[in-house]
Amino acid sequence: MAFSFLSRFQIQDGREAEFISLAREMEALSKSEQGTLHYQFFRLAEPGRFAVFESFVDEAADEAHMGYAHNKPLIEKIVACMEGSYERELLFDLDNGKGAE
Repeated sequence: MAFSFLSRFQIQDGREAEFISLAREMEALSKSEQGTLHYQFFRLAEPGRFAVFESFVDEAADEAHMGYAHNKPLIEKIVACMEGSYERELLFDLDNGKGAE
């Protein structure tokens, strides 16, 4: 079962262009990361609201993603664009490792 989640957050006024540039860079870099299944940012309906969908082969791959030298400065810059914190929602396969009911 993959380790997947959706994180939602608000970007500060005046920092959207900077954030989008950083998000695109992060998406491009994630394509070469071993263990990363999917990594994509989305704009939400509310002004200044965004989300990122992340999926990894396991939790260790997510931790590796956060620790890569090329990601650390990007993550810091992305977080600096946020207003407040983010909400992280874990996503589970429909059967969540259980047999069909």
